[in-house]
Amino acid sequence: MQDFKNRFCKIAVVQAEPVMFDKEETVKKALEYIKEAAENEAQFVVFPESFIPCYPYGMSFGFTIGARTSQGRADWKRYYDNAVVVPGKETEQFGEAAEKYGVYISIGITERDAVNTTLYCTNLLFSPDGRLAAKHRKLKPTGAERYIWGDGYDGLFPVVETPWGPVGTLICWENYMPLARVALYEKGTAIYLAPNTNDNTEWFDTIRHIAIEGHCYVINADQYVTKQAYPGDLHAQEEISRIPDIVIKGGSCVIDPYGHYLEEPVWNREAIIYADLDMEAVPASRMEFDGTGHYSRPDVLKLQVREPEL
Repeated sequence: MQDFKNRFCKIAVVQAEPVMFDKEETVKKALEYIKEAAENEAQFVVFPESFIPCYPYGMSFGFTIGARTSQGRADWKRYYDNAVVVPGKETEQFGEAAEKYGVYISIGITERDAVNTTLYCTNLLFSPDGRLAAKHRKLKPTGAERYIWGDGYDGLFPVVETPWGPVGTLICWENYMPLARVALYEKGTAIYLAPNTNDNTEWFDTIRHIAIEGHCYVINADQYVTKQAYPGDLHAQEEISRIPDIVIKGGSCVIDPYGHYLEEPVWNREAIIYADLDMEAVPASRMEFDGTGHYSRPDVLKLQVREPEL
């Protein structure tokens, strides 16, 4: 790990509800949150998984084994039309906001490939110079997510060098993949971003373990979504009627390199969670355990990552 240029980082975790299936309005909402966070002196603003255009919880898009429906196809096409092409208009907007406010921005999107029609669950990281500094596509969509998202390969495990050390990200259940975590640890990750849509009890055991295992700050960014946010003209109204009134409860929080809550989980509301990260805690916490350093056995164990050719 390199020495930190800055000891303290004020991070802002945005727990919010997207304007579902509406890319333009969700981008507007995100930009408003970035402005508010910057006005409160945040230096790093983090959004959840697939915030743009939304995470379509509870929808099957008409898929069953061996069959699909025309109504489901129409809902999928609407989702596709509101996905984000990278680079494109939306990435320009976030780059301009990052530069205007002098902040780093991490935001989850559903990405539409610029060449083919495949969608990906993607996380973007912008730097204060307005540059798209990293793009990571979720390696393996979970369960029925495979109806809408393809397997990520482009980007794999990028980390961004910041004044507070290397920053990396894994999306939602990627964080259950031990070797994917190691890929980030081996790059010295000091701030570990975990955008997701998990609000189950077990998830919080996972992210606290990651903080201890990697001796890094873990930023848990989740959405808050209600049933009433779903557009009334979707074809999947019967499916939507079966989901709870509060679809995703949130639980966004910040965990320190010892596995303790720096900011406790926030539930059942939109909020910006602010935390001051003391980066000196990262090397101090690795004194007796550095999983990819003095506590590793590279003569016995080795991770091989098949990074894409440039």
